Amino acid sequence: MIAASAAQRPIPPIDPAPTLPEADGAAGRIVDIVSGSLQVRLAENAADIDAALALRYRIFYEIMGAKPLPGTEQHRRDRDGYDQICDHLLVLDHSRGSGAEAVVGTYRLIRRDAASRLGAFYSAAEYDIAPLIAYPGEILELGRSCVDAGYRARPVMQLLWSGIASYVYRYEIALMFGCASLPGTDPEALALPLSYLYHHHLAPPALRARALPERFVDMRLLDPATLDPPRNLAALPPLIKGYLRLGGFVGDGAVIDHQFNTTDVCIVVKTDLVAEKYSRHYERQSKETWAA
Repeated sequence: MIAASAAQRPIPPIDPAPTLPEADGAAGRIVDIVSGSLQVRLAENAADIDAALALRYRIFYEIMGAKPLPGTEQHRRDRDGYDQICDHLLVLDHSRGSGAEAVVGTYRLIRRDAASRLGAFYSAAEYDIAPLIAYPGEILELGRSCVDAGYRARPVMQLLWSGIASYVYRYEIALMFGCASLPGTDPEALALPLSYLYHHHLAPPALRARALPERFVDMRLLDPATLDPPRNLAALPPLIKGYLRLGGFVGDGAVIDHQFNTTDVCIVVKTDLVAEKYSRHYERQSKETWAA
């Protein structure tokens, strides 16, 4: 059972060196979309997972300036206990080879049953997510999103979103959520995006996660009358804009993540739009696969 209390605390990081679990190869075929040399699919084995963790290390620690925990720098992998129980969504460029070098993007996907193995979702270390846990149906936590710097053009991001949409459709996900990041740890410097998100995209009470009291940073930093919504939306990080375009909301309160050098907001997305947009496509794809 997943605890829903705001008093939840994070699962301690595990030793960054142990043997990685073997992913389910059959499950890896649940998502399989190809566009030219690019492919998006789930990790199918320990080597796939290790490549995702290595990519995360390069992006988060070498480029974005995250502060490594003991052992992280030595092994050059970004990992914690959740990597043993999640699904890893991968984007691969097969023109780069067939090994770890082919992995150019990744996302960590955690469903309700998987989180129950550790007793909590990752987001519970920052937010009281009791309203989200109480939501009927399957829920999905999204996290640890990163794409190689040379692959952040729109086609790659669209392919990644298509992979998430396929996963949502296959597992009948009703609600997605997770911590999305703004760069930097100074709320005053982020007053514009934080204020815009609060005043224009705050989740309704039934879906409103709230930052834990000891980590709560008020997002209402500017007078809403001073905001320029179209311009403020355009200036947001692409990932957050993508969530909002799917009808996403934000929780109440931001959280400073000093380890990753970011300021986090809790994103909540009902999957109605995702399911409506992609259901016919994946029904057709499924029929073609079974007929082959």
